[in-house]
Amino acid sequence: MPAEGLNWLPKPELLTDDEIVRLVSIAVTELGVTEVRFTGGEPLLRPGLVAIVERCAALTPRPQISLTTNGIGLVRTATALRDAGLDRVNVSLDTLQPDVFQTMTRRKRHQDVLDGLAAARAACLAPVKVNAVLMPGLNDDEAPNLLAWAIENRYELRFIQQMPLDAQHGWKREGMVTAGDILASLRTRFALTPEHEEERGSAPAERWLVDGGPARVCVIASVTRPFCRACDRTRLTADGQVRTCLFAREETDLRAALRSGAPDAEVAERWRRAMWGKKACSGLDDPSFLQPQRPMSAIGG
Repeated sequence: MPAEGLNWLPKPELLTDDEIVRLVSIAVTELGVTEVRFTGGEPLLRPGLVAIVERCAALTPRPQISLTTNGIGLVRTATALRDAGLDRVNVSLDTLQPDVFQTMTRRKRHQDVLDGLAAARAACLAPVKVNAVLMPGLNDDEAPNLLAWAIENRYELRFIQQMPLDAQHGWKREGMVTAGDILASLRTRFALTPEHEEERGSAPAERWLVDGGPARVCVIASVTRPFCRACDRTRLTADGQVRTCLFAREETDLRAALRSGAPDAEVAERWRRAMWGKKACSGLDDPSFLQPQRPMSAIGG
């Protein structure tokens, strides 16, 4: 997060609760989407989130519904979200050290995240997954400690490679913590064996059994081990734009279609055509790669 923060989208540009539910309904009933994830930014800041989850869980066929959050608001919302139909959560936590957490997030909220994780576990939003990004000089030595802590607390740890989606556009490949670095660090304390590698399918995470299982750890290496060939995800931004890839520089406007009175079939066709035009790969390995203008906080993971 930049020290000066980020600009908030004007409310008229945001999809309304009804528009979100309508688009999710189109995705589920017209386009074959079976899993829906609410992400951000920070989705728990949205006042209507619990009702949105409840309405999406009532769709037929019912999609699996998950949430990616910074965890700060889970103490007050985990039970309500579970009752509304939320199936599981991913919580971002990059460090076990409160001072490092404050440096990385610019907030003194480390304990709030730990409490939020415990609330999600108590609400049976299982498996509770923890997303961690390792950054050179900050927390790149914490991988074994994070995994030991996650196993002790019955969380599933996922290391996510730092990606060129920072608001400052300061990302550099040089010095980036790679999947190989992460695995080598973990193996100083744990034995890792691949879990069902042939069954990975479209999942972005490579999964490893820890000391023979049942505990496991995952690594998502979008930069150094891309998984574009099997990717089947579509992303809808808070202002109603379809993005075919995290790193896409083009978007397709569905908000305008909704507000102009387009029927569901027309909206579905626009969405379908956008995805059919998806590039074969993210282009991260191309020397001409340009970072998208939207940072991760404005796209959703």
